Amino acid sequence: MDFKLELIPVPVTDVDRAKDFYVRVGFNADHDHRVSDELRFVQLTPPGSASVTPEPSAIEHAEPGSVQGMQLVVGDIDAARTDLEGRGVGVSPVVEYPWGKFAWFHDPDGNSWSVQQPAARG
Repeated sequence: MDFKLELIPVPVTDVDRAKDFYVRVGFNADHDHRVSDELRFVQLTPPGSASVTPEPSAIEHAEPGSVQGMQLVVGDIDAARTDLEGRGVGVSPVVEYPWGKFAWFHDPDGNSWSVQQPAARG
């Protein structure tokens, strides 16, 4: 049996601002539905991924900015960093560890993402 992680709730204070940010990062805007005046679901997909990141305006028990350490895996960290900078995203310098190269960025609410280029195997 497969268990696929496809929905990651990311709590934000302003759904429109978050949607604009993630679309600028390069995510695809797949879905935007207002359930009620209090609840709206915006689903965004990172390029090349099957996972969808919803941006609900109301998530119980989650503070905006509380999601930390999500990883986007890339084949070329330098190209990914250059692309993010070109989109106006503040991204850290690349740091290299024995297990891979990393750069980090935050959304407007402080939710953090890392961009990882895994170390070559063997």
